[in-house]
Amino acid sequence: MRCESKGFTLIELMIVVAIVAVLAAVAMPVYQNYVAKTQVTAALSEIAPGKNGIETALANGQTTSVDATYIGLRSPSSHCSAVVATVGADGIARINCVVVGNARVQGASLTLNRDAGGQWTCAAPAISEIHRPRNCN
Repeated sequence: MRCESKGFTLIELMIVVAIVAVLAAVAMPVYQNYVAKTQVTAALSEIAPGKNGIETALANGQTTSVDATYIGLRSPSSHCSAVVATVGADGIARINCVVVGNARVQGASLTLNRDAGGQWTCAAPAISEIHRPRNCN
């Protein structure tokens, strides 16, 4: 009499479950980093249009009572819990966003800075380098 086995043995199933668990343990941190980076990039894309509003305010000589609404931004927005804009008479301006996201970036500050010469830079010192957009320091 011949005995044929159909299906998987318990040990084979346990090995598959262990392999899936190891893969999930490796994949989750990578995925969380990816999500954090996209949240910071989305926050930056929400405040970037404010640069045009700042330039318009400076061109019109408006340096007082400039806020996020005046330059065309919402506060709060879907990726920023608070957006604050400041413009000085010397042309120095700042747009700051407090990032909404997962635990890796939640509450961190993302800032667009304009110097007196009109050059814009991005600063996010509280955000890890792997979560910052490429041209943001």
